[in-house]
Amino acid sequence: MSVDTRPLPPFTEPPDEPQASSRSLSSTGPVKDRRRLGPGAVVRWLLLLVATLAFTYPLIWLVSASLKPKSQVFDNRLVPETFQWSNFIAVWDAGPVLRWLLNSGVVSLMAAVTVTLSSAFVAFGFAYFRFRLKGPLFGLVLATMMLPGAVTMIPVYLIWHQLGMIDTQVPLWAGNLFGSAFYIFLMRQFFLGIPRELFEAARIDGCSHLGLFRRIALPLCRPALIIVFIFELQASWSDLLKPLIYLQTEEYFTMPRGLKQIVDGFALSGEYHWEIAMAATLVATLPMIVVFAFCQRYFLEGLATTARQG
Repeated sequence: MSVDTRPLPPFTEPPDEPQASSRSLSSTGPVKDRRRLGPGAVVRWLLLLVATLAFTYPLIWLVSASLKPKSQVFDNRLVPETFQWSNFIAVWDAGPVLRWLLNSGVVSLMAAVTVTLSSAFVAFGFAYFRFRLKGPLFGLVLATMMLPGAVTMIPVYLIWHQLGMIDTQVPLWAGNLFGSAFYIFLMRQFFLGIPRELFEAARIDGCSHLGLFRRIALPLCRPALIIVFIFELQASWSDLLKPLIYLQTEEYFTMPRGLKQIVDGFALSGEYHWEIAMAATLVATLPMIVVFAFCQRYFLEGLATTARQG
């Protein structure tokens, strides 16, 4: 009888089931979560696209018109056939544009700061204090929003005239020292959302009413303050009516009032240079675009907080 003396093959353990399953998964590739857009989502995206184009088209047209020669301004081409960069040089020759931009910046900042602080102060009073006739007084404040601006235009002008403030920049922003009914309503809702226990605990620790406003109310309502500040900054920057009423000296003109003077100058000469007017309008618009680009995070945060408060 012969004995087999050949060496046995090396022992190998069978692979575990998890390893086998992993190899099978790797061979077939990862499972992809494919989500298909439903009809409702497609409709929403199309509506958002249409709204985006509708809101951005005027700005795109303005940029295009500011780069065109006079004969091509109104040809509705979004890409100019001929680029005329000298329009922006002609803007600075049409008037003291830099001075007008600085005036607009100062007036807008003063208007935004004053209306934000004054409205917050009044709104905190209506939200925190409890006193008789609180409801009717707040309703009276809100009722002022129903008054058209033309109703108070002449009385307010007479007041500033008696104070000797005509042909100064003070009437453009000083009226905001008394707050705004809409901003008061907006910030009052924020203040009402703060737990009253915070104020009571601070009062027990000896904090004054002004301290409550400065140390608790204002920090917790920062989103509302940012919204009010940006809204008023933009409104004051683009305001033309007040500068037309109160300003007479070119040195005090804001940018909208300066643009009005440039267009009036074209009318007096009998030759309209709309390409220069479009370039000047773009120069006046760019600062607000820059402000929104830097503040959009805080602005959107404020809008989201406002929606949650509502």
